[in-house]
Amino acid sequence: MSEYTNVAEIFGEDVFNDAVMQQRLPKKVYKDLKQTILEGKDLSPEMADVIAHEMKEWAIEKGATHYTHWFQPLTGVTAEKHDSFITAPLPNGKVLMSFSGKELIKGEPDASSFPSGGLRATFEARGYTAWDCTSPAFVRHDAAGATLCIPTAFCSYTGEALDQKTPLLRSMQAINTQALRLLRLFGDTTSKKVIPSVGAEQEYFLVNDEKFRKRKDLVFTGRTLFGAMPPKGQEMDDHYLGTIRQKVSAYMKHVNEELWRLGVTAKTQHNEAAPAQHELAPIYAEANVEVDHNQIIMQTLKRVASQHGMKCLLHEKPFAGVNGSGKHNNWSLTTDTGYNLLDPGNTPHENIQFLLVLSCILKAVDVHADLLRESAADVGNDHRLGANEAPPAIISVFLGDQLTDVMNQLITTGMAKSSIESEKLDTGVKAIPDFMRDTTDRNRTSPFAFTGNKFEFRMVGSRDSIAPANVVLNTIVAQAFKEACDVLEQADNFEIAVHDLMKKNFTEHQRIVFNGNGYSEDWVKEAERRGLPNLSCMVETIETLTSDKAVKLFEEFGVFTEAELEARKEIKYETYSKAINIEARTMIDMAGKQIVPAVIRYTKELADAINAIVAAGVLDVDVQSELLREASSLLKETQEALNHLRQVTAQAAEMEDGKDKAFYYRKQVIPAMEALRKPVDALEMIVDKDIWPMPSYGDLLFEV
Repeated sequence: MSEYTNVAEIFGEDVFNDAVMQQRLPKKVYKDLKQTILEGKDLSPEMADVIAHEMKEWAIEKGATHYTHWFQPLTGVTAEKHDSFITAPLPNGKVLMSFSGKELIKGEPDASSFPSGGLRATFEARGYTAWDCTSPAFVRHDAAGATLCIPTAFCSYTGEALDQKTPLLRSMQAINTQALRLLRLFGDTTSKKVIPSVGAEQEYFLVNDEKFRKRKDLVFTGRTLFGAMPPKGQEMDDHYLGTIRQKVSAYMKHVNEELWRLGVTAKTQHNEAAPAQHELAPIYAEANVEVDHNQIIMQTLKRVASQHGMKCLLHEKPFAGVNGSGKHNNWSLTTDTGYNLLDPGNTPHENIQFLLVLSCILKAVDVHADLLRESAADVGNDHRLGANEAPPAIISVFLGDQLTDVMNQLITTGMAKSSIESEKLDTGVKAIPDFMRDTTDRNRTSPFAFTGNKFEFRMVGSRDSIAPANVVLNTIVAQAFKEACDVLEQADNFEIAVHDLMKKNFTEHQRIVFNGNGYSEDWVKEAERRGLPNLSCMVETIETLTSDKAVKLFEEFGVFTEAELEARKEIKYETYSKAINIEARTMIDMAGKQIVPAVIRYTKELADAINAIVAAGVLDVDVQSELLREASSLLKETQEALNHLRQVTAQAAEMEDGKDKAFYYRKQVIPAMEALRKPVDALEMIVDKDIWPMPSYGDLLFEV
């Protein structure tokens, strides 16, 4: 890497982007491909061959020897199979380098080897990856050399979605269709496409790689299953936005350069609230492109960390007692002409189109709060939601004072006649230039907050794909738009009908609006009074996927079939059980092979020391004896808890996969894990650090 980087020169240099296509493709081919991207026009095999050839030539110039269909199965990570560009040897002993349109458009990974929820049996192996031409191909440089990565969707032989990308693309089609209907009602005849625009802020931890490898829990599960809090955590608030350490700064610079070359608009970087925690945020992109970019970001964060002697932790709660990590999904709707449907303007009360859109979104979130909550449900998120800057598990919408006031006017009178205006910020310091403060504050405890011209869904877990959340957002809002258009297209008086519909939506769904403290116990009680769902953990959310309401919603807009929803439900129950099983077995392994032997060694040395002191004629060994008794008592508690965890984990393993097994892990195994952790963490505070078998929280959080 050069010491100074000209971002404009390197940005997108490894991306087969529009500029590259326009330069390398024949005009007719380029035009047809653009129509495919923008309008969904079919691409002929002949055109695909031309595109594939030019893509291959460009990639080879970048050093690529292989290509891969890069896809996102239901494993939580990306997948890829690499093929070289070489074909059969020539008579002269050389080989040709080729890449056909068929190879570009279609791949055939083994569908039965990925989670399918019963959609694919072991003997039904065929699956397909299909080129997503709306997300540009890129060349990735790593230890394997250079590889042409082609973003694709992944489906079964019979067409069911087996990935995150396919339903996302379907949902984008759905909201585009319904949003265009709405725009036409307001006289917009120029917009041809409405695009969900997304920006995903990514939080992560960095720890020393050598110390990481000495912690089996971090290696196997991504989080610490044992660990006492160090003397200092985040209580001084001195890490958040603090000066970035030089080693971390060098890492961030490297990450940025890698991302910029891949066309990812890495813009913001800073220290987060917890020690060793940081954040990276990009500029907005189309939803499917941003989903791909976020996967690239996570992969790059992890890969580059290894090159700097560090490990990047993306688990939602790698350390108990300090902030967890999330992924704030900023979502809005933008036309191909550049108009943001969520821009309220300077006088929101006069912006009827915006207010109708807003009322529809409130309706969508209220009606489908359970689905939106499920879209962010994850094993790791169960440790995070509800505290330490994470939103509560109860879905609510923060609108702020200005929009809430406009909403209340519409509910009360059916008309909104004014908007709260911004005021000059008075700092009391004459040297500070005057500026106007925003008309509303921000609410960090809200899971779904309006933040100026977008909604910020703060509930997504840091290691999760953002696709499920955006699939749900796109689809539920598409439904609300459709129901609005069905009414307005039949109205005799459009203006009256719009006001009546806005008032109806705001009145019937105002319960979802909450501008207060989402962490308070009062809000939990108030939410219950309002009838809002409180799904506190992942296993409680999963059934919402196959409710009659959800099946009707997703089938109506062609986003999921009932079979696909049933499959995802099954996968989620299995995923939960497997994740907790791995954590429980890791605790058993660590406690039985490392912690208990270390404590026995410590108590033996302590007992030997007491005996030696007594033999020397010193009778005052009260302190040593008290330490020995305390350590021995905690050791006994540890062994009893370990035996119980072994028992319930073994019982869980014998159960059939499904809902009952997942709930058994939640209700029996997790409490047993917590019971084991308690005495072990107490022992860590007693046992000699030289004897304790693993790095402490202090070592991990403060010694990168």
